[in-house]
Amino acid sequence: MNERFVSPALKSNEEMEYEKSLRPLNFDEYIGQDKVKENLKIFVKATLMRQEALDHVLLYGPPGLGKTTLAYIIARELGVNIKITSGPAIERPGDLAAILTNLGNRDLLFIDEIHRLHPTVEEILYPAMEDFALDIMIGKGPSARSMRLDLSPFTLVGATTKAGRLTSPLRDRFGVSLHMDFYETKDLVKILLRASKILNIVLHDEAAEKIAYCSRGTPRIANRLLKRIRDYAQVKANGIIDKKTAEEGLRFLEIDSHGLDENDRRLLLTIIDKFNGGPVGVESISAALNEEVSTIEDVFEPYLIQKGYLLRTLRGRVVSDMAYAHLGKNRSD
Repeated sequence: MNERFVSPALKSNEEMEYEKSLRPLNFDEYIGQDKVKENLKIFVKATLMRQEALDHVLLYGPPGLGKTTLAYIIARELGVNIKITSGPAIERPGDLAAILTNLGNRDLLFIDEIHRLHPTVEEILYPAMEDFALDIMIGKGPSARSMRLDLSPFTLVGATTKAGRLTSPLRDRFGVSLHMDFYETKDLVKILLRASKILNIVLHDEAAEKIAYCSRGTPRIANRLLKRIRDYAQVKANGIIDKKTAEEGLRFLEIDSHGLDENDRRLLLTIIDKFNGGPVGVESISAALNEEVSTIEDVFEPYLIQKGYLLRTLRGRVVSDMAYAHLGKNRSD
């Protein structure tokens, strides 16, 4: 698979540092997700008035929408420390116990990809979330006994792209559950213009709108495209990103006017050319593209389905009339 500039997944530690440099520091600087933001403002303010730990928060939605950023903002607004980890990084119950016992009063623990916690680790989390306590087994065999260790009150912020994979016992322990959706183009334009000021990039409004429209409703993709088009502009256009340069930069990255990249077009054209537009099963598409089924379902399909280029039916995947028109094909080909 070719490198995907429009993939919402983080690509490197360098990109992580790039995101940190653009990260808003408070709710007022945070653009978009208005309903989520307003809810959190009220919950945080009420918590501060009561001088308690904030209820545990679950943030769920597609990757690249700012769940980690919101966790940092919540901690900053509460005036507490934040510890960052992820589900796959916590391999053993002892790893989680070490993290929890080192949290201070009302501190925030952020667990990304929380749906990937190991079941034995998750079980340790239940009493920690509900009673601020750890149940530890001492000894082995018949002489083993359980000891309860009290924890400082804390807030767990869990983030997931797959809320359906959370177990009911874990999901039910979150007092606040908020869904984050794709951003509107107007909000992505504001994000790009803000980033351009931080990075000292000359970005025209029309260029920002063009980049935003191709960013799949995702700030991470918008900022990544801005960074790459900045490189193109420095070499080809004296560092200034106007509408023409933005369009040229997107073509250079093989991203078309609708935000589709080469891999998106390859998938759609494969279904059209080899399976007469569908319906066709995902296993057959996987074999034709030489890609894993999980890659097709988790990486390729979500945006194509969201935008209506691809339909998922009981009989299989079907390319829509809109996709035919965009690709310059017709059903008689």
